[in-house]
Amino acid sequence: MNLSRDVALIGAGMTRFHNKIHADKTSREIFLEATLEAINSVDKNFEFKDIEALFLGTFSGDSFENQAHMAALMADWLGINPKPAIRIEDACASSGVAISMGAMAIASGLYDIVMVGGVEKMTSLDTNKVTDTLAMAADNLFEVSAGFTFPGLYASIATAHFAKHGSRWDQLAAVSIKNHYNGSLNPKAHFQTSVLDVAKKMGESRGLTFKDEMEFLRSPLNPVVAYPLRLFDCCPISDGAAVVILAEAKKAKRFTDTPIFLKGLGQASDTMCLSNREDLTSLKGTKIAAQQAYKMAGVKPKDIDLAVVHDCFTIAEILATEDLGFFPKGEGGVAAEEGRTAINGDKPVNPDGGLKAKGHPVGATGAAMAYEMFKQLRGEAGKHQIADAEIGLSHNVGASGATVTVQIYGK
Repeated sequence: MNLSRDVALIGAGMTRFHNKIHADKTSREIFLEATLEAINSVDKNFEFKDIEALFLGTFSGDSFENQAHMAALMADWLGINPKPAIRIEDACASSGVAISMGAMAIASGLYDIVMVGGVEKMTSLDTNKVTDTLAMAADNLFEVSAGFTFPGLYASIATAHFAKHGSRWDQLAAVSIKNHYNGSLNPKAHFQTSVLDVAKKMGESRGLTFKDEMEFLRSPLNPVVAYPLRLFDCCPISDGAAVVILAEAKKAKRFTDTPIFLKGLGQASDTMCLSNREDLTSLKGTKIAAQQAYKMAGVKPKDIDLAVVHDCFTIAEILATEDLGFFPKGEGGVAAEEGRTAINGDKPVNPDGGLKAKGHPVGATGAAMAYEMFKQLRGEAGKHQIADAEIGLSHNVGASGATVTVQIYGK
């Protein structure tokens, strides 16, 4: 199946993801910041009035800010009323799903130009309440009531992967080291310091010296959160927003000579409860969504020049690189350890730092992935630019894999 009309990205904007710099802002102010950058990124002749609809991905402003009805609120704040505004909630995949919904609205002929974005203001709550809010995306009856939080769920996935495929914690650490290095090159990232620099700074303040990153990551300064996951295996709590502007391909030519095309998309669901899954070492939704996207785009895993994948925990990146077909099952960790997923590797993954270092304001993550595709494929990604990138893939996961989107972009 193909989209009946081609869809292009003509603009993209994103705030920095962080836990402090947006402290005095509301989600509507954060979203406006990303929107203005997106509008200004369009090469020519674009105005707010050209937007025909807004598709907003956001997880739980209801809890984080005591504010629901977020799409209408954003439309009002942006001054685009009475244009339709639709909120999409699919946990951490909310704005990934919103991109697919916006693309399908254009492909159907309903609209020619739409804005798609995501936002989350998480730091209004303390860490315990953020954990409780995020847990609403898990199975409350069978998981949360038994004491599971998302670090615990992904720790279960990690231990299963270790047992079945012989992967090791050192391979998880390799993902963390890589993504923190990539984040140090990205001015939009939450963490802009390499693990080595963190080790030096924390060591000096305590009179300690670490010979390398691995020695630091094995130390008590990187405590276990949920075995085998340690602190540096987990993404941070962040605030932020990202916005992309989608247009029907012929209309896109009015606004830019270098559009980025949405070549393929896929989406799948799975049972929310891990205990009901056939295999904890793979996300079925990723495999199905990827197959759909590859088929629509007419490409194979070997054709992907770079990918941004949902690494809410380091084990999630390893699963993703295997389930997307980049590496055989059980070899994703080996590939990370060998440097194959580094910026200069043969299959660059998360050059922006990923959720691990870039940050993960949950409703904004899918749109931030599209922002990265827009920048990379136009050669505008700066210090973390992948050379000669022609085809990119984004992979956005809701919770522990109950919702998965995969999108493929090309010049």
